[in-house]
Amino acid sequence: MPKFAAFTVPLWLLITCGCLIGAISFGSRAGLGLYMNDISVSFFDNKTAILSLSLAIQNLVWGAVAPFAGTFADKYGAGKSLAVGAVVYAAGMALIPHSTAPIMMHVSAGAVVGVGVAFASFSIVVATFGRKVTPERRSLAFGVGIASGSVGQLILVPVAAYLIGEYGWQASLYILAALLLTIVPLSLAVTGKGEPEAGQPDQTAREAFAEALGYRSYLLLCAGFFVCGFHVAFIQTHLPKHIQDADLPLWLGGVSLSLVAFFNLVGTFGAGWLGGRYSKRSTLSAIYFLRAVAIAVFVLTPLSVWSIYIFSSVLGLLWLSTVPLTTGLVAQFFGMRYMAGLFGVVFFGHQLGAFLGVWLGGILYDATGNYEAVWWMGAALGVFAGLIHLPIKEVPVPRLARAPATS
Repeated sequence: MPKFAAFTVPLWLLITCGCLIGAISFGSRAGLGLYMNDISVSFFDNKTAILSLSLAIQNLVWGAVAPFAGTFADKYGAGKSLAVGAVVYAAGMALIPHSTAPIMMHVSAGAVVGVGVAFASFSIVVATFGRKVTPERRSLAFGVGIASGSVGQLILVPVAAYLIGEYGWQASLYILAALLLTIVPLSLAVTGKGEPEAGQPDQTAREAFAEALGYRSYLLLCAGFFVCGFHVAFIQTHLPKHIQDADLPLWLGGVSLSLVAFFNLVGTFGAGWLGGRYSKRSTLSAIYFLRAVAIAVFVLTPLSVWSIYIFSSVLGLLWLSTVPLTTGLVAQFFGMRYMAGLFGVVFFGHQLGAFLGVWLGGILYDATGNYEAVWWMGAALGVFAGLIHLPIKEVPVPRLARAPATS
C-alpha cells in the first residue's frame, strides 16, 4: 500500500480522497456551458463562437497534455500531479472574469484550465485505484473513480447555476477556483506510482509508447474514443443554450446536465460491472450504437421539458460508461506499469473529438442559428464508433502474453 508520511494510508482513505478529487475536478468545469450567454454578452457582442473556441482549446490542451501528465504521475507519483494541476486549474478559472479579449479567454479558459485539468484529472485517480486492486476488480475500481466525476457534475452544475443567479457569474467562478484548491491537501492521500509488475518484463516509457502505437487494437480504441469526446463535450457545452433557444429557462439546462450526471452513476457502475464479466469491446459497441439512436430520437422529437428529461436520463446511462471499459482494455493490453500515460494517449483522441464538438457547435450555430447539423453529425459518429470497436482483440500484447502467469 502507499505511504503517507510515517504511516500507511488505508485503502478506504485513498479511495475516499481520490473520489473527492475526481468530483471536484470534473464537476468544476462541467457547468461552463452555463456561462455561454453571460460571457458572450458581457465581453464578445453575443458571439457564441469565441467562448466555444476557448472551451474547444481547453479540451484540446487537456488531451495533448494528458499523456505527459500521466507519465509524470506514473514516474513521480499521483499526488504530486494532482496538487500541481489543482493550482494551475484554479488560476485559470479565476482569470476567466478578467479575460475581456478573445486571446485572453483562449489563454485562461482554454490553455491554463486545460493544463490544470490534465494534471488533476480523474484519469490520474483511476490509474492509482487500478494499481491497488486485483485485475478482476479493476473495471469496477475504474467505474468507482469515474463515477466520482459524475457526482461532482451532479452537485456542482446546479451549484454553479445557483451561484450565477445569486452572486453573478464572475463571483461564481472565484468560488469554484477556491474549491479547486482543496484538491491540494486531498492529494496527499492519493499516492502511488507505476512500478514493474511481478513476473512481467519491464520496459522504459519510450518503449511502452512505441509498443502501444504499434498495436492495432489500441489504435482502434483511440479512434473510437474520439467519438465519445465529440458527444460529451458538444452536449455538455451547448445543450444549455440549445434549451434556452427554445424559450425554456436557464435552470432547465442545469437540471439536464445534473440528470445526465445522476444516471451516469448507474451507467458507469453498470459498465464497470459488465466489463469484469463480459466482453468490453462488445459492450462499448452497444453503448455507441445506443447513443446514435438516442441522439436521433431527440432531434426528431419536438423540444419540451419532458423530452429533455428523457434524453438527459437516457444519455446519462451512456455518458461516461465508455471510460471504465476503455481504461480496462488499456490495462488488459499493456498492464499497469504505464497505465496513466498510455490512457493519456487514448484520452488525447477523446479530446480531439471534444475540440471538434465544442468548436463546430459554436461555428455552425453562428452560421445557421441552430445546432441541428451537429446533432446529426453526432448520431452518425455514434454508428461509426459502434462499428470500429468490433475488430478490437481483447488480448494482451505479445510481450505480456509470453510472460509467465502470476497470481
